[in-house]
Amino acid sequence: MQPDESQYLQRKCRTGDIDVHPTEKALVVYYEVEASILGEAGNARHEEKKECQKIIRLRSLNASTDVSALARKVVEECKIIHPSKLVEVEHLLLYLQNRKKGSTLILHLACNPDNLEELSSSLARVLREDWKHSVELATTIIYVFFCFSSFSQFHGLITHYKIGVLCMNIIEHELKKYDLWQDELEKKSKDPENQSLRKEYEKTLKKYQSLLVKQEQLLRVAFYLLLNLSEDTRTELKMRNKNIVHLLVKSLERDNEELLVLVVSFLKKLSIFLENKNDMAEMDTVEKLACLVPCEQEDLMNVTLRLLLNLSFDTGLRTKMVHVGLLPKLTALLGDDTYKHVAMRILYHISVDDKSKSMFAYTDCIPQLIQMLFEHGEERMDTELISFCINLAANKTNAQIICEGNGLKMLMKRALKLKDPLLMKMIRNISQHDGPLKQLFIEYVGDLAAQIKQEGDEEFVIECLGTMANLTIPDLDWELLLKEYNLVPYLKDHLKPGSAEDDLILEVVIMIGTVSMDDSCAVMLAKSGIIPALIELLNAQQEDDEFVCQIIYVFYQMVFHQATRDVIIKDTQAPAYLIDLMHDKNVEIRQVCDNTLDIIAEYDEEWGKKIQSEKFRWHNSQWLEMVESRQMEDAEPYLYGDDPDALEQPDLFYSTVIQIWNDIRVHNNPVEGLQLYFYGSERSQKWSCKTDYEETVQKTVINITGLQGTK
Repeated sequence: MQPDESQYLQRKCRTGDIDVHPTEKALVVYYEVEASILGEAGNARHEEKKECQKIIRLRSLNASTDVSALARKVVEECKIIHPSKLVEVEHLLLYLQNRKKGSTLILHLACNPDNLEELSSSLARVLREDWKHSVELATTIIYVFFCFSSFSQFHGLITHYKIGVLCMNIIEHELKKYDLWQDELEKKSKDPENQSLRKEYEKTLKKYQSLLVKQEQLLRVAFYLLLNLSEDTRTELKMRNKNIVHLLVKSLERDNEELLVLVVSFLKKLSIFLENKNDMAEMDTVEKLACLVPCEQEDLMNVTLRLLLNLSFDTGLRTKMVHVGLLPKLTALLGDDTYKHVAMRILYHISVDDKSKSMFAYTDCIPQLIQMLFEHGEERMDTELISFCINLAANKTNAQIICEGNGLKMLMKRALKLKDPLLMKMIRNISQHDGPLKQLFIEYVGDLAAQIKQEGDEEFVIECLGTMANLTIPDLDWELLLKEYNLVPYLKDHLKPGSAEDDLILEVVIMIGTVSMDDSCAVMLAKSGIIPALIELLNAQQEDDEFVCQIIYVFYQMVFHQATRDVIIKDTQAPAYLIDLMHDKNVEIRQVCDNTLDIIAEYDEEWGKKIQSEKFRWHNSQWLEMVESRQMEDAEPYLYGDDPDALEQPDLFYSTVIQIWNDIRVHNNPVEGLQLYFYGSERSQKWSCKTDYEETVQKTVINITGLQGTK
């Protein structure tokens, strides 16, 4: 607000605490500036307060300096220090002078290697005994050890005196003190209307801010020391066991940028190990890091993003990144060259999860990526960029955004010009979505077919084939396309085992399955001899479930058409192969086989009986295995005791007959089912002799009428 004729500005300055700088030869003066805009009557119409600090560097201070004279000079020249503070300033200068002497003495002692062990022992003892009494003392001693820790040769000495463990104890203690300070401030800020409580709160806040500066200086030095010691993975493991991750993540709540850079850097180093990463997940690290993105400090921003990149390899943490709102923040960084590459890698990891793909549609990420694609000119695109686009194109909503305007046209033009297999893979992902998106590809089918015939880069051809195979749309004249580009010989030649890489052969099979949906195309393919070639390929690739499933799907499509159905049933052994695969361990293969065999059984009576018989035989064998396994589980060493006539007991016989009937009664014709059960299966091999077998058959037939009455 600018003062006008009826207003004027009034400023007041109140001096607060005066302290020594923790590391430099300087005084730190804390003060408060209060600005008020007064009206004509002299009343305050608007007030603002700001906490400030001034550092007074004392370069001339040395062992021979007159401290009293220097104190008077400081008070005279620094207008924000009240003259009543002269004695306090003199005491602080005296402390600085003595601190300098002590540092010089320690430095002289440390210059002689023979003194290091004794010096370390003395400092370690003082730190262990007195660190709670003075934050400045603890900071100074830890700083000395930090200097030693910069050299790997001294790590053994520092470890010997357990300085690392002591530092972790100090850090834990200081973090607990910080929580207490926070609680105290919160309690005193609950009633801002009460003037006495408000003044007490402001006084406590000033004290808290002064203590916080000293504490954060201590934390920085201690964490730096631990970071240097963690070069040894065994030492790092000991830190992990003492909960170093908890201490670091807790420190992310601070506002000190230098401390945050150190803490995040330490976490990044630890995050490459699974145990540490799991600890970070339990501590809600992602939520705390999200508050740092974005930030003005470049170093902090860089190290935060790299930590997020390490954590993004974990599926659960990627999901958390989406939940805490990092997706739009990271997307905004794609326009910044400083952070673009690392942000894109994090987003790429997020795009791997199907649940997260759809979230990109609600940001401006996709338009930015498409613009980046077209800015590359004729050179190959960055791997991260095109991989990211491939993932996003697998989602239907994202694919629609990509194709808006001339999106698909530009992509096709660029892919066909550069023969880029990765760009074509992105287009292939777009083509898999049902609805209007498939219709957009009709005008490009000829271009794709021409690329297949050229047989250039095999990876590029594979993607072109896969794109065409996805176009399951009724408006496409496949027969005309196959004839115009003479694709049938190409498809047949590439079904031979070893004629090309397995990936290409598989795409050819999928392509045949797609075109076989058309009646005239199916006839054309059948006449070309493709069906025997498929059976030969099935024999060669019978261990590959993907090949088997796709070949069976081709048969499934062909049995819908009369001409190709007759060829498959009468001229090939395809139904026999399908019967063998009815009970494959792969669920998808079994399902496609069942559907195909059901159609065959409906149109061919002879194969229908064979298929029904096989299904019934399989059911019986499964039932037998179940019964025998139960008997084995329930059996005792002597199941029937010592009585040799136990097997002649009527109840045992009739229970066996009932079991048999429960099995065969599912058949439409019980007598036929009974015959199939005994003569059409391997059960007869399980009887001790032919006489017993025939006798049981006769008894079963005799009792079947009674069983029909009790079923």
